[in-house]
Amino acid sequence: MKKSSFDWQIRSATPIDSTFKSEILSQGYSETFAELLWNRNIHTIDDFSQLLKANIDDLHDPFLMHDMDKAVERIQNAIMEGQRILIYGDYDADGITSTSIMLETLEMIGADVDYVLPNRFIHGYGPNKELFAEKINEGTQLIITVDNGVAGNEAIDFANSQGVDVIVTDHHEMPPVLPDAYCIVHPRHPDGHYPFGELAGAGVAFKMATALLEEVPLEMLDLVTIGTVADLVSMTGENRNLVKLGLQAIKQTQRLGLLELLKISSIDLQKVDETSIGFSVGPRLNAIGRLGDPNPAVELMTTFDEEVAHQLAETLNQINDERKQIVQATTAEAVALVNPEDAVHLIAAEGWNPGVLGIVAGNILKQTGHPTIILSIDENGVAKGSGRSIEALDLFGMLNTMRSEFTHFGGHAAAVGLTMPAENIPVLQKMMNDYISAEQIDLSKGSSLLIDEELPLSAVTLKFVEELKKLAPFGTDNPAPHFLVEGNVSFFKRIGSDQQHVKFSLKSEDSQLDAIGFGFGDESEEIQQPDTKFVGDLEINEWNGQKKVQLRLVDFASDGLQVIDRRTKYTWDQKIEGERILYLAFQVKSQKYFTKELRETVSLYDPTITWSDYDQLVVLDCPDQKDLLKEIVNKGSFTRIYLYLYSPDEAYLNGLPKRDQFAKLYQFFQKQPRVDIRFKLKVVSNYLRIPENLLVFMIHVFSELKFVTIDDGVLQMVESPEARAFEESVIYQKRMTRIDSEEFLLMNDIQTIRNWLKG
Repeated sequence: MKKSSFDWQIRSATPIDSTFKSEILSQGYSETFAELLWNRNIHTIDDFSQLLKANIDDLHDPFLMHDMDKAVERIQNAIMEGQRILIYGDYDADGITSTSIMLETLEMIGADVDYVLPNRFIHGYGPNKELFAEKINEGTQLIITVDNGVAGNEAIDFANSQGVDVIVTDHHEMPPVLPDAYCIVHPRHPDGHYPFGELAGAGVAFKMATALLEEVPLEMLDLVTIGTVADLVSMTGENRNLVKLGLQAIKQTQRLGLLELLKISSIDLQKVDETSIGFSVGPRLNAIGRLGDPNPAVELMTTFDEEVAHQLAETLNQINDERKQIVQATTAEAVALVNPEDAVHLIAAEGWNPGVLGIVAGNILKQTGHPTIILSIDENGVAKGSGRSIEALDLFGMLNTMRSEFTHFGGHAAAVGLTMPAENIPVLQKMMNDYISAEQIDLSKGSSLLIDEELPLSAVTLKFVEELKKLAPFGTDNPAPHFLVEGNVSFFKRIGSDQQHVKFSLKSEDSQLDAIGFGFGDESEEIQQPDTKFVGDLEINEWNGQKKVQLRLVDFASDGLQVIDRRTKYTWDQKIEGERILYLAFQVKSQKYFTKELRETVSLYDPTITWSDYDQLVVLDCPDQKDLLKEIVNKGSFTRIYLYLYSPDEAYLNGLPKRDQFAKLYQFFQKQPRVDIRFKLKVVSNYLRIPENLLVFMIHVFSELKFVTIDDGVLQMVESPEARAFEESVIYQKRMTRIDSEEFLLMNDIQTIRNWLKG
């Protein structure tokens, strides 16, 4: 069997109200779509109509936000007095777009304005006292933070001591003690009245832009969309409205940097959606801040120079490619350090790039299903990094009980950042293992995956997938619908430059569905097993004007026995994951073809082996009798069997010698009664035109029937041997049985063999 990577949770289904169903059907939608809406708690036609709307008039009044009026007044006074204003942003995509929105807004109303984004490696996250001091010395008289600042107490106190006011605009969790800023603009401030608290940093900046400009800045909807999607905030309420409007705005955007970024990402401007923003634009903006100075990204988003836009887009793309390589290499190194005995993986090494450790932690979490913390140790023995977790473990809550081990620590249930002395790492690992044990936390299921519905392939139509777009844009709290489907895999191939992706088709009696799985290349063998269920998102793949439905694979699982076909693929060094693995060989002579490492782990067949001690069986060569393999499988409780079935003498391919071949060999030995076969075997083989493997077998038969004797490699013909039929030879009989075994095990398709083993 193949366990799913996620804990599948199928959305509860309740009988649909007949009136609601009729109303949805009367608008031309399918019954499947009506049921999907109902199960997503859309129970009235008004609810559905509201879902379809995207209207500027539905945006909330920015002055409902705490301190918005105070912030606007202070900025207007600064402009009138000619004060130098500094926008202090953040180094991620949300911070970059927030800074761009505020910069363009202040420039439009005549401000003397500059901006700076901190370098995560030099300044860290949030307001930095030294960077504040540098900019104040350069003449800054007012600082506006965007997408940060609500926890910047020290730096803000310093600014106050220098007579510089700080306006904080932020959306992050507010600490118990707020900074002594001139004002704090935050959608969840306890003294505010803003009706939607889930805005991204770009959303808060957009609201301030609206307040300052006294109208909604439609030309900035593209920026707020990128920041909102990239920051993974709730895709509900006002955020959803902003993104719907913004996606339409992007299709008409004149923003040169964004156009270049879309072009270099191979995104069709008229097909831009939240997925292309989240997987192409956002990562390229994030990458520059992960590896170095993020400030050029703001220039990219705000420039009016086509050449500058092109060059900066190229630079960001190259940085993103570099980031991918660093993530891939670091993930591979981290995987090698995973201790499967640990409940939470705490992995540390020197020299890792701190900017990518959150991504690496997420990768390890996905591969192992266990919460993971990745730390990079610097030359001073300080370990710094990020952690990611699953629903079963509140990672922040657990580590909050261990604060004594950290220099810095913060985050939430699913993600944390921390700094600690490297010498404390072993202690922390033990504390976490003890915590999981004491609290009896079950980490075996992995992260939950909500599945909207199980669909037959016949229900997956182009019309239905077009209907699903009505629920977009998708994101946090409004996930893309996941569907569970089954079908027989056909037309399977690995794709991509590194063969890490897969493309295949699923077939049922009357339907077919194309599927693509990004990052599933290493699981190709398991995907092709029968009795496999697939979970994915439905999308439309358009090529040469033809539209087809495609399943984008998210997860898969299969029940029962898995039989993995590695016949003809003698990749002895290909690692098999898991524990309780039995590497089994039937022939002693096969072992000389194995790697040294494999020879050290292989077990020769022994009927006394306790087969139930193993979960996985790796059959390295062919048994003399095929029924022996079936007997072993029936005695064990294997979930997976790998069939290499190597044949050292290729009995089936060479077959049994013909009588005239035996006669030719007998006649040869009569003429050459004494032959040193250690050195003359190849000569004899070439002379008689009999393959060496077959010739060796024939000589063994002659020896058993006492036609010849062999002493120290020298073959001697027996004078006047007793006449005996070849079929009397045990070796001959054994080869007949072996040929039958190899014919069945090597020549049948893997499905036939699997059914036979299970029967």
